Amino acid sequence: MAFIPSLPSSSFLAILFIFSPYYLAYCASSSGNDPHGAFLMCLYQNSTTTDSISQVTYDQTNSTYSSVLDLSIQNLRFQTPNAPKPLVIVTPVAVDQAQAVVRCSRESGLQFRVRSGGHDYEGLSYLSRVPFVILDLLNLRKITVNVENATAWVESGATVGELYYRIGEKSNSLGFPAGVCPTVGVGGLFSGGGYGMIMRKYGLSADNIIDARIIDADGKLHDRESMGEDLFWAIRGGGGNTFGVVVSWRISLVPVPKTVTFSTVLRTLDQNATALVHRWQYIAANQFPDDLSMRITLLSLDGTDGNRTMQAYFHTLYLGRTDDLLAVISSSFPELGLTREDCTEMSWVNSTLYCAGLSGQPLEALMNRSLNAKNYFKNKSDYVKEPISEVALEEIWKWFSRAEQGALMMILNPYGGRMGEISESVIPFPHRAGNLYEIQYITAWTDGSAEVSAMRVSLMRQFYQFMGDYVSKSPRSAYVNYRDLDIGKNGDSGKTSYQEASEWGRKYFHGNFDRLVKVKTAVDPTNFFRNEQSIPPVPLPLP
Repeated sequence: MAFIPSLPSSSFLAILFIFSPYYLAYCASSSGNDPHGAFLMCLYQNSTTTDSISQVTYDQTNSTYSSVLDLSIQNLRFQTPNAPKPLVIVTPVAVDQAQAVVRCSRESGLQFRVRSGGHDYEGLSYLSRVPFVILDLLNLRKITVNVENATAWVESGATVGELYYRIGEKSNSLGFPAGVCPTVGVGGLFSGGGYGMIMRKYGLSADNIIDARIIDADGKLHDRESMGEDLFWAIRGGGGNTFGVVVSWRISLVPVPKTVTFSTVLRTLDQNATALVHRWQYIAANQFPDDLSMRITLLSLDGTDGNRTMQAYFHTLYLGRTDDLLAVISSSFPELGLTREDCTEMSWVNSTLYCAGLSGQPLEALMNRSLNAKNYFKNKSDYVKEPISEVALEEIWKWFSRAEQGALMMILNPYGGRMGEISESVIPFPHRAGNLYEIQYITAWTDGSAEVSAMRVSLMRQFYQFMGDYVSKSPRSAYVNYRDLDIGKNGDSGKTSYQEASEWGRKYFHGNFDRLVKVKTAVDPTNFFRNEQSIPPVPLPLP
């Protein structure tokens, strides 16, 4: 539905336009009283595709505004009547339109948010405490796969599932190391690193990015050569909405065998789950071959007898045939009791469905941006450098049993392999050698009442505090793509101090934080691209 009419072309109609509401809005905005009107007028005047920009611009008077806003909100905690709403949402269909949004947001003095898939755990891609505009990259999702060169250009509005599908459409011997959840947008995933089931073989998504196109704070478009190596370094793991708007990425595809093997094995406490999880910590990162990744999902549910028990799901992806996987497990982890019946052979692209819990679904399910049921959630992350003892694991299980069934979940993602071979300073993502695995803590619920939400958030915070004895320290590390404002956030003024940002920045980036600050200071000294956990510009030299 059109929002801004086409500019009249005749002199007579142009005179009439002067007396229209849009001109009045422009006049008001020029005096600083109406940044909303100023933004719209600027956007209209600066777009080279006037008709199409009007079709993808929505404000709160537009009948489809709410549906556009809510479409990509994944955490229902932030889809409430009281949540801050943008003055305008723009879903550009061309890069020049995205450039105009950046320029006009800055000129009109409006805060700016950019959204790819909407999976930001704290909603920072679509929330702000001051009047703001959302640049939603939903329509910038083109994927061009070059099989001959084993590369692809991916626009930031594409999802991980769409990327996997397009790769599989072109080749059964190429893949890419990215996330497990197919509805995650690549723009946010790549910006924070991006890990998945083949990272032990090939590293992160960001480790395999070879070029990008980014819009700077002045609305100018750059590629790797014109942006420079410092900025190119920063955008590959330094977090989203900080250095500019990356509209597309060039990635190196990786070789995968035509047949891979996937398995899921469930073990309960009666089936020695505690000992198995304990043993897994010693071998998943340091003894398994790089072709093998075994992650664990932990939760507590009532059994058929009505008794609560811990359930440990061992999910394995092996880049090879079942016979070879069974030989590896028989040698290094025989306690698991993996059998041929537990294993399924398939193509790599089909394995992405299995890893996402979508076995039996057609490949086209990867293209469904609304695949996941939305809920309320509060998640956190940790890194483990020393195995947790069986006694400590049993204490952890007590937290699960005291909580409502299914209220807590932990996902243990193994590191090692290629992850341990790459220096922590090659890109901003620092969690490399020395990490056995990463933990994602999850609590999700469907009752959106204030009482239930407060109870679940409190449960997660208390459990996270309890886990402090068993995870990394000085700093207690966290993964930037599992955004968590509890570990620190910037001030309201937009003039965050170095010390203030260091509180959370070093947990995400360790020693790379200082270099990120220097890059930010050089490319965005006025801090136009900012949120509650974006890298701030700081006068140099650093403290």
